[in-house]
Amino acid sequence: MTTTMPDHGGLPQEESDRPWTDPALPTAERVEALLARLTLSEKVAQLSSTWEDIEADGPEVAPGSNHFGRVGDLDETARHGLGQLTRPYGTLPRPALEHARLLAEHQRQVVAQSRFDIPAMAHDECLTGFTAYGATIYPTSLGMAATFDPALIRRVGEAIGSDMAAAGVHQGLSPVVDVIRDYRWGRCEETYGEDPYLVGELAEAYVTGLQSAGVYATLKHFAGYSASMGGRNHAPVGIGRRELFDVILPPFERLVAAGVRSVMNSYAEIDGEAPAASRWLLTEVLRDAWGFEGTIVSDYWSLPFLVNDHRVAADLPEAGALALTAGLDVELPDQRGFGDALVHAVEQGLVGEELVDRAVRRVLLQKVELGLLDADWDPRPPA
Repeated sequence: MTTTMPDHGGLPQEESDRPWTDPALPTAERVEALLARLTLSEKVAQLSSTWEDIEADGPEVAPGSNHFGRVGDLDETARHGLGQLTRPYGTLPRPALEHARLLAEHQRQVVAQSRFDIPAMAHDECLTGFTAYGATIYPTSLGMAATFDPALIRRVGEAIGSDMAAAGVHQGLSPVVDVIRDYRWGRCEETYGEDPYLVGELAEAYVTGLQSAGVYATLKHFAGYSASMGGRNHAPVGIGRRELFDVILPPFERLVAAGVRSVMNSYAEIDGEAPAASRWLLTEVLRDAWGFEGTIVSDYWSLPFLVNDHRVAADLPEAGALALTAGLDVELPDQRGFGDALVHAVEQGLVGEELVDRAVRRVLLQKVELGLLDADWDPRPPA
């Protein structure tokens, strides 16, 4: 069966002219067919996100580094399409049905502004339950770990994933698999504790449950965040390779083997190297050694932090180029180092367009897997 749709000349266009919308074709073929038609700006848009519900100023950047556009204005930030919508439920305490209607409206706008009708993925937090007003809240991760019951935690993951999928959310920013090294660290309750084996066991159960419901899990924070000096959040990490590989990395490696679909970088630099710009960590370890095939997403504002905290980039285009080269695929929660800044970086020769293509392939692959590129995709939540 074929479906006709108007092309830009007002003439009927057969679905066969848009092979990426055909679920019967191989995934890789659909991805390449769409990628080949995208301009540079449209490609970069798929690596970018928008936080629509707030005027999120985020961190300041160094003088002269430039800020491109408002971060919460879809008219501007989704003018070439969009990769992700940030926290459509967890930002403001509205009734869930109102959030669902707003999300559907935002998706319709994203699709309308995309030449090829590409929806955005929506992500939200789900550490102790889906962060939507009125949703069920579960114990902290430390409380879950105290059960020593992977089967129970898998059921928790399934329940959370079912809630999110019913609400039209595609990716959850959980679990936290940082292994506790210093009890002064202020995020200990978000973790499964100090035992790498227990962390891996329960995190795998959670991820398996969440993803069985059709929501992609995101491992946090890769890597070493919980080992920061003095237990201070965002502080540097001084750690030897043996402790890193024996204690910090095993839960991540286990979850990669279990099929987790996304990984988020850590803020805390390791021995002077910022994870968001670390090719060794994001590519050589995560992808080349472990075989990770999903997407790497930035922790919020990691790219401007390369300018104003780590001071390894002079401006936002250079920050975007460093992160993309290292292996990062998607910038969250908005588009400061990617977006227009990354387009400028390519045009200035700071990074090759083939690396943009590499990241876009990973993003489009997941959109195909989630059914977002199917001809019959509907912006309304399935429930």
